[in-house]
Amino acid sequence: MRSATSEEKGSRLEIRFFDRIDSTQKRLYEDLKTGRVQAPIAYFSTLQTEGIGSRGNRWIGKEGNFYLSFAVERSALASDLPLASASIYFSFLLKELLVKKGSKVWLKWPNDFFIETKKVGGCITQYRDGVLIVGIGLNLKAAPETFAVLDIEVDPKELVVAFLKQVECKISWKQIFSKYRIEFQKSQAFSVHKGEGRVSLQEARLAEDGAIVIKGERIYSLR
Repeated sequence: MRSATSEEKGSRLEIRFFDRIDSTQKRLYEDLKTGRVQAPIAYFSTLQTEGIGSRGNRWIGKEGNFYLSFAVERSALASDLPLASASIYFSFLLKELLVKKGSKVWLKWPNDFFIETKKVGGCITQYRDGVLIVGIGLNLKAAPETFAVLDIEVDPKELVVAFLKQVECKISWKQIFSKYRIEFQKSQAFSVHKGEGRVSLQEARLAEDGAIVIKGERIYSLR
C-alpha cells in the first residue's frame, strides 16, 4: 500500500493505493469506525476479493478493474445535495469524466453505469456520524457473465485522481440534476428493485431531489 501526497494528486484528500484488498468499502468503514483514519480519505485498488454491491450483494472483483471508496464530511459537499440521492450525484460526476474521454457510458437510475443495455459498474453510499462513505466499482478489464466492460481504455489511478478532484469542486446538485434529468429517459426502458420485487420505470417521473414518483409513490435510491 502507498499513499499519494497532496502534491501528487493536487488535493487535500489522501488516497491510499492497495495492490490487493478484500473490500475498499468494508475496510474504509471499519478503519473510520475504529478511528484509524479520518475523513477526507480514499481507498483504491485494482484487485478486490470480497466487494460489496447494492442491497448487500457481493460485487465480483476481477483484476485490473476499478475499486474506489472514499469518505468525506457532509460539510465538505455541495450544500444542496440530497443525501438520499448521493449515489446519483457521484455516479454522474464520474460518468461525465468518462464521456469526456470518449466513452458512451450512461447512468441508469439510481446508481448503475451502463454501456448500451449491460451494466459495467455501480455506486453505493452510506452515511455515518456526519460522514458520507461512497463506494464505486467499474469493470475496466474484465466482467462476470451478463455484465460488460467499459468501452474505452483508461488509466485507473489517473481516473481516480481526476474524479476526486471533481468531488472537491463541490459542484451543486442543481447543476448535476439539470443534466441527469435528460439522461433519465434511458432508464425508463428498465426496472429497479423495490423491496423484494421489481418495479418498471416506464411510467416513472424523476423528482427534483432525485427520487422517482410512480403512481403517486415517491421512491428513493436508498443506496
